Amino acid sequence: MKIATASWRVLRGFGLVLAAIVIFFEEWGWRPLTAGAAWLARLLHLQRLEAWISASPPWVALLLFLAPAVLLFPLKLAALWLIGEGRAGTGVFIIVAAKVLGTAFVGRLFILVEPQLMTFAWFARALNWWRQTKAKIVEAVRRSAPWRTARALRKLWLARLKKARS
Repeated sequence: MKIATASWRVLRGFGLVLAAIVIFFEEWGWRPLTAGAAWLARLLHLQRLEAWISASPPWVALLLFLAPAVLLFPLKLAALWLIGEGRAGTGVFIIVAAKVLGTAFVGRLFILVEPQLMTFAWFARALNWWRQTKAKIVEAVRRSAPWRTARALRKLWLARLKKARS
């Protein structure tokens, strides 16, 4: 039984680290990337397009929301092929770039179409489930030793940086 308990602790710790990475990207990636997509839309004078998207019927909004994932999928497959062919750097770069661009545009689209998407009962339930689950995961991650250690190291690093500047 001790092996099972130890294995569970290792798996749980690994899961919490993965959850922390996902949450880190969502919290500190989603918002700035979404803001960047909004800035780009203003720069390119896409207000009329965004207004049309915001006013679109729910089924159009759903298709628009899913479009980036569908459009980026072949690019990600090509990147995996490149990695398989020994061009790991190029493949990883393409995957990261696709993730960043996809996150920016999905985030912006979500802001524009959330009211329409919420008219789908299944979507509203899924989003509610995700928000509740994320809150539980965030709490578990914040209680975890790796998170507390990282926060302590950050605090120490910032204090040293502040001292070095003075």
